[in-house]
Amino acid sequence: MSVQIKICGLSTPETIDAAVDAGATHVGLVHFEPSARHVSLEDAAKLRARVPANVKVVLLLVNQQPDATAKALAAVKPDVVQFHGRETPEWTEMVREKTQLKVWKALGLKDAGTLERSAAYVGKVDRLLFDAPAKALPGGNGTAFDWNLLAGHKHLVDWGIAGGLTPDNVAEAIRAIGAPLVDSSSGLESAPGVKDVDLIRAFCKAALEA
Repeated sequence: MSVQIKICGLSTPETIDAAVDAGATHVGLVHFEPSARHVSLEDAAKLRARVPANVKVVLLLVNQQPDATAKALAAVKPDVVQFHGRETPEWTEMVREKTQLKVWKALGLKDAGTLERSAAYVGKVDRLLFDAPAKALPGGNGTAFDWNLLAGHKHLVDWGIAGGLTPDNVAEAIRAIGAPLVDSSSGLESAPGVKDVDLIRAFCKAALEA
């Protein structure tokens, strides 16, 4: 089966179209004000409307309160909600049950202990997204983690990798650990929050050919 590709942090119609045309299976919209990739709920809803049915829309939220989460999901109507903060397994399970949406949880992978703790989310999310450890922001920092931490790991839930992926290293990452989904954001930008359509195309091409 071909690798799945998520292009995250999109904020313009042109970059949405480029990701779709290049073969992305998922497009990510970030609703988190401290991020350079933040989009308002109104803009996110407009971008979501451009995405064809065969490509899944992922709405990224960070440590949102229940009312704000419900408002965001109602406004954007994503296919997937990705939690990228300190959200607990109990919270992800509740959102999954109440909304019937696919729920992903991003985890900063620092060491083997992170993998052990990730088991708490089994049965409570649809996918774990292993990312580089958080810095000032929880994600989108352009740094990679040690892929070897995932070598030989027995995954009990669908998974993917993010963190520092670019057109130059995505094929290596896929071959090294067999990642079924790859997710890139800052590695496809000409400036913080500004996606480059040529880099989006190159990333998708490299991932699909890996």
